[in-house]
Amino acid sequence: MKPHHLAIATDSTKSFSAKCEVLPDINNWWHYHDELELIYFKNGSGTQFVGDNISSFKNGDIVLVGSNLPHYWQYSEQFKDAAIEVYVVHFNKDFWGKDFLNLPENLELAKVIEQSRQGIQIKESSNAYLIESIIRIVENQGTKKILSLIEVLLEIGKCTDCKYLVSLGFKAYFQESERDRIQNIYNYTLKNYKEQISLETIAKIAKMSRTSFCKFFKLRTGKTYSVFLNEIRIGNACKLLIEKKMTVKEICFESGFQNFSSFHKCFKDITGQTPLSYQKSYK
Repeated sequence: MKPHHLAIATDSTKSFSAKCEVLPDINNWWHYHDELELIYFKNGSGTQFVGDNISSFKNGDIVLVGSNLPHYWQYSEQFKDAAIEVYVVHFNKDFWGKDFLNLPENLELAKVIEQSRQGIQIKESSNAYLIESIIRIVENQGTKKILSLIEVLLEIGKCTDCKYLVSLGFKAYFQESERDRIQNIYNYTLKNYKEQISLETIAKIAKMSRTSFCKFFKLRTGKTYSVFLNEIRIGNACKLLIEKKMTVKEICFESGFQNFSSFHKCFKDITGQTPLSYQKSYK
């Protein structure tokens, strides 16, 4: 789960990458890259990790991830041996020239790219024009390819049903020493979230006192460690609810909660729904 810097390959005839992926294990690890990432899940669902956000994704969702914002997509068990259909576009914000976004006519375009630093998600998009435009980015050639990308970004800027994924306090850019510390905290938590993790334990992983750790984590991520830990647990619970192979009570304990009432309250606080209503709405 250590974040990897990923170099996005493009050939000499293209200024950015756009493709349709069918394998669920492509880049399926915690990573970041200089390029922005636009992804449309035509057929694919599971749990997404974007910055400090852990939530579900499913067919029809569209996500725009900003430059160097860590992320990865964990597909549900049903796609382990099955093909997905996901349209993915990677582009550098300056690929069209360093002065392009500074043009007064491109104010809205520049705004969307700036907002992507928080990660933008459009759930189960019913915007047929937006979906068709994303597909055209992959299928078109030449100038039309760039125009389709611009159309998509402008359409995202007009969407009223989108939400920002990453907390305002989250920093994707850390000093080298801070990056290693954050990585150690994330790695340990993602490996051990099913167990009880005390503040003393995680502070020791960060090589800090309990008080210093609490201040450090809140300052760097915009949330307390207990909130972050519960979000990971609820993210796992959402994935299990979607797979429907366990009862809600079994999912409660499998996700690291010690009693059902606290699981139920935490699930509703984070998702806005009860576990059963979430499962039904997904179906």
